[in-house]
Amino acid sequence: MARLLIIEDDPSVRTFTARALAAAGHQVETAEDGAEGLRRIEEARGAFDLVLSDIRMPVMDGIEVARAAAGAYPGLRLLLMTGFAEQRERAAELEGTVYGVVNKPFTLAELRDRVGRVLAA
Repeated sequence: MARLLIIEDDPSVRTFTARALAAAGHQVETAEDGAEGLRRIEEARGAFDLVLSDIRMPVMDGIEVARAAAGAYPGLRLLLMTGFAEQRERAAELEGTVYGVVNKPFTLAELRDRVGRVLAA
C-alpha cells in the first residue's frame, strides 16, 4: 500500500490515526511536531505517498510544513487536519498545494475515506 507520514502533536490523535491507517494496510511513520515532520520529509527526499499533518502545533505548524514541503517536493501529496475553524480558513490559502482539510474529531471511516480519495487522485 502507501507510505504515509502523520505529523500530529497530540499523542492520542497521532496513535489513533497511525493505527487506523496501518490497519488499512499502509506503511505509517509519525512525527510529534512540524519541525520533526519536515525533517523526516527531507530525509526521505519527499518519498511519501501522503503527508497528513495537523495545522495547529508547537515549533512549526502544518501550514509552514505544507509550504516548505511543497516547495521542495512539488509532487508531494499533503492533507491537513484541524479542530479549529480559523485554522481551516488559514489552510484555504494553500489551495492547489494541499488536498484539503480533515475536520477533527473524525471517525475511522472518515479518515480512511479521505486518505483513500487523496491517494487515488
